[in-house]
Amino acid sequence: MARDERRIVVGVDGSGSSKAALRWAIRQAKLTNSSLDAVIVWQPPYVFGFAALVDGVDFEGIATRVLTQALAEASSLEPDVRIHPLVTEGDAAGELVCAAEGADLLVVGSRGHGGFSSAVLGSVSLHCVLHAHCPVLVLRDGREGHDTPSSKPAK
Repeated sequence: MARDERRIVVGVDGSGSSKAALRWAIRQAKLTNSSLDAVIVWQPPYVFGFAALVDGVDFEGIATRVLTQALAEASSLEPDVRIHPLVTEGDAAGELVCAAEGADLLVVGSRGHGGFSSAVLGSVSLHCVLHAHCPVLVLRDGREGHDTPSSKPAK
């Protein structure tokens, strides 16, 4: 890839926040004439530090279906945007930072499927902010362009 080609990376896990991040990233890719890498990371479940033995579960297949469905829902927003789906195994935070190496922007939702619902910023998004070597946009609570309290019309 030539360096003059712009690239945005977006993390997708199927949560509402990540789908909103995907929609935002697609629109931004259109505005900046960038390609878009849509990344989903899967990992087998761990129990007390050891991989749990789970027979007959295709975690990679599930991740692929989640990403495919999210892309199907959002890609019609800007059909001309070049979207490259990437399904990878590992630690979500680390894999997103690696995927964003050399990118112009990394976009993540503020909270995914893990963690505590009261957390303002999820552990994956916080890791990305602290460790990515490109700008990181954290889309909060899936509110992409919705009214803020100060911009709502008076009743």
